[in-house]
Amino acid sequence: MTNELTTNTTFADLGVGPELLAVLAEAGFEEPFPIQAMTIPDGLAGLDVLGKAKTGSGKTLAFGLPIVEGLEPAQPFHPKALVIVPTRELAMQVTRDLAPLIAAREGMSLVTVYGGASMKDQIDALTAGVELIIATPGRLIDLMERGKARLDEIAVACIDEADQMADMGFMPQVRRIMAAVPDVHQTYLFSATLDSQVQELVDRYMTDPIRHEVEYDNETVDTMEHRFIKVHHLDKPQMAAAISRTADRTLMFTRTKWAADDLTRKLRDIGINAAAIHGDLPQQKREQSLNRFREGKATVLVATNVAARGLHIEGVDIVIHYDPPDDPKTYLHRSGRTARAGEEGLVVTLVEWDQVNEVLGIQRRAGLNVPIIKMFSNDERISDLFAWQPPMELAPFKKGSQRKLRRRRGF
Repeated sequence: MTNELTTNTTFADLGVGPELLAVLAEAGFEEPFPIQAMTIPDGLAGLDVLGKAKTGSGKTLAFGLPIVEGLEPAQPFHPKALVIVPTRELAMQVTRDLAPLIAAREGMSLVTVYGGASMKDQIDALTAGVELIIATPGRLIDLMERGKARLDEIAVACIDEADQMADMGFMPQVRRIMAAVPDVHQTYLFSATLDSQVQELVDRYMTDPIRHEVEYDNETVDTMEHRFIKVHHLDKPQMAAAISRTADRTLMFTRTKWAADDLTRKLRDIGINAAAIHGDLPQQKREQSLNRFREGKATVLVATNVAARGLHIEGVDIVIHYDPPDDPKTYLHRSGRTARAGEEGLVVTLVEWDQVNEVLGIQRRAGLNVPIIKMFSNDERISDLFAWQPPMELAPFKKGSQRKLRRRRGF
């Protein structure tokens, strides 16, 4: 069911204790986001919680606060709480959010477990004893097989970004991990969508879960502006560079790892300080790229879909779909890197001539009604695409009128 909240709710009203309230106050968190206000009381009460909310809605604190609040001391190799996430980047993000909270609990600690990082350091932490383990499935199973991570004392488990876990093929690993958790435990499951594979996790591992869903009038976020620009492929890097110069932080998405590296090189040649992130890069280089982007040393981050879900990067002004996504779900997930937590954001899709029909289909299925406008990289409208409004007389797209619509748009 969907809950409605009264205004002016505070974290103290939700039952969060003084130690964690002090951390929240120092970080500037004054009032909970809707998903936090809905789920924290049930989490603190020990109930199973099923949360549906889009990326950027504050899900990490929604499960993290009650988990950290309820932690009890752990013995070596036997953590008390587990958070499973699909990607290394999300594991690091959850750690960044929860580390200050757990530091406020005297004697409590956490370890982050993912591939590409030192297994020795992870084993050393588990040997010393940690209360909370934040893990990607593959590395966690590796540690379980070595006897270094034993889940027989887990009191609370959280499956975060469950739909992405399914999309990436991690369901068998998640089932294996959850099979090692005691039958009696509290479960959180958070997901942007609740499809059949996610429902399987709910049915198998949750007991009478309390469902909370944050409803939005518009899946594509009211504070997000969408622009679709028809470009010539030779002018495409210059167009991306011109758009990025109007903002402090721009996130660009390509379909392939090769394309991400190629675009990064071209942007640097044009004079844009760009960094790349994709699955073929060593973990250290991926972290360096993310840190440079977060710190403002790189104004553009070029990414494959590895960065489309789960990452919380503050202050992304513009998302550019340099290569249009394959489907509306990917479009929404990529676009969700901007306009987070009520902030404004701009989403620009660059469309080559032979991608028009494909993009029109994505628009239709995503519920968008935005004309595709032909531009070159020296167009004065680029200076403020957020404020510029495309002429809506070119819309709407109607089934059966595709040829007429393309003719009206100048294709």
